[in-house]
Formats: sequence, structure tokens, C-alpha cells
Amino acid sequence: MDVLDDIFDTLELRGVLYFRTEFSGPWAVTVPELEQAARFHLVMQGGCHVEIEGGGTVHLNAGDLVMIPRGRSHVLADQTGRNARPLEAVLSDAGYDGQGVLSVGGSDPDATTQMVCGHYSFRSLAAHPILGALPNHIVITASERLRHPWLDELLRMMAQRVFSESLGSATSVKRLSEIVFAEVIRAGVAREERLGAVLSGFRDPQIGRALQMIHADPGKPWTVATLASEVAMSRSAFAERFRATVGLAPMGYLADWRLQKALSLLGDRRTSIQQVASETGYLSPAAFSRAFSAKFGVPPGEYRRGGA
Repeated sequence: MDVLDDIFDTLELRGVLYFRTEFSGPWAVTVPELEQAARFHLVMQGGCHVEIEGGGTVHLNAGDLVMIPRGRSHVLADQTGRNARPLEAVLSDAGYDGQGVLSVGGSDPDATTQMVCGHYSFRSLAAHPILGALPNHIVITASERLRHPWLDELLRMMAQRVFSESLGSATSVKRLSEIVFAEVIRAGVAREERLGAVLSGFRDPQIGRALQMIHADPGKPWTVATLASEVAMSRSAFAERFRATVGLAPMGYLADWRLQKALSLLGDRRTSIQQVASETGYLSPAAFSRAFSAKFGVPPGEYRRGGA
């Protein structure tokens, strides 16, 4: 199985919103913080300065993409130092209803920037070492895209669908953007030490195999000894390498992942809490409820009713 796909499916990664922008100089917009989300901006024409709260400033040229995984507030502008208006006010003044092109700015036709902008969301309480290792931002330049042809093709397809405005294009763009998220993370590994360290565990022949087994059957009564035996390692060597790469002890990772799977299963009201407990490896609903409450502060039933 593709463990990365399982992680993002369980955490309910979704492409939620996208729109086209056409900004003419001078212009500047403040994009607000958005929890449990990742923003992205793909420049199709012109250039853009991006000043990220607590994360520095980057400049984007045509073909460049920036992803802001933690949903931090940031300023988009044609030049640094502009007086940036809040996005909500810009949308209101432009009368933008989510359809077509958001046009903003002055009257300089030679300083036009066209972008595709959007964001991804994750389920409430979603957590994983990969998310924790994501940097404040990841930039993929036009030249870097050439080294990642699969990502380059995805971005081209997504841009074509955005600009086509044909039937079903919105759904296509959202699905493509979800694949783009995973590919951007893969492409950014070489530059991001912490993210690279976590993902090295998934590529490691033995630790990666153990992770595959955990994700394929999280309800199985795994122990450090059984996992180590399955990948032909000593118990101590396996536990040490697992923690060094993934950032958690094997049983800590398993416990956290079982609860993330439980959160996902609780979204389906046809699945009883007893079934959720069984599928995630708990011997009884009471044991499951204690572990769930300790982690998230509410019992499973209250979470399901919307009390989280």
C-alpha cells in the first residue's frame, strides 16, 4: 500500500477552494490565517512577493508555486512595503462571488500578475509526524518543476482546467490539487531537513515495511517485538531507528495512528463506537473511550455529536 496516500486519506486532505486572480499594479492583499489548512499560490504570469507571518519573504515568478502548509497569514503584493488590505475587504469591493476571475489593483497593464490560488483542508484534530515536520512554506520554482516531471504535468493540467471553465472543471481542479499537495511535499524533501528525516523512515526498507504493516492493519495487536521480527531486526535496533527517523517510538506512533483512524471512522454514523474500538485495536469500548478522551479531551460519543 502507499502509506502516504493512506495518511492523507485518513486525515481527510481535501482541495476546498480555488480561484483565478488578475492583479494589476499597484496591489497588495493580506490573506488571513486559516487553521487546519494549507494555502497555495501558483503564478501563471508576472511576479509576486509573498511575505509570510513569522516565515520571511519570497519572490515568485511565472511558473513558480508557493505552499504555506500551516495556513499562516501572509501578504501578496507586487512590491514589498505596500499597504495590504484584508482579503475579505478586497473580495467585497470587487463583488467577487467565487466565479470567474478576481480582478484587483491599479491601471498599469504592464504590471499584471495572474495566479491560481486555493487551499487544502484537514479534518479537525488531524495530526501526524509529517504534518508536524512541514515548514512554514515550500517554494517550487519553474526550473525545479523540470526536475519533477510528474509534478510539472500535474500543475499544467490543473492550470488548464482552471482557465478552461468547462463543465466539471471545479471538481477536476480540486482532485488534481490534492495530488499536487503530496507531490510538492515529495519535491520539497531535499531542502527541508526535518521533513526529509521523517520521510526517510518511509523510504527505509525495514522501517518503511513496518509502517506499511501498521497502516495495513492498525487493529492488529502489534508489539515492538513482533514488528521487529517481521522486518528481521533486533528489538532495540528497530525501536532506535524507528524513533530516529519517524520521530516517535513505534508504540507511540501506533497509538496515535489508531486514534486518527478512529476519528475518521467516527465520521460514519453507521459504524458503532464498539466497531470503531474493535477496528482500531482496542479490547473494549471502555478502553477505547479512555484513550480517546485522554488524547482529545472528549469521549468518542461527544466527538461524534459535534462536541469536539
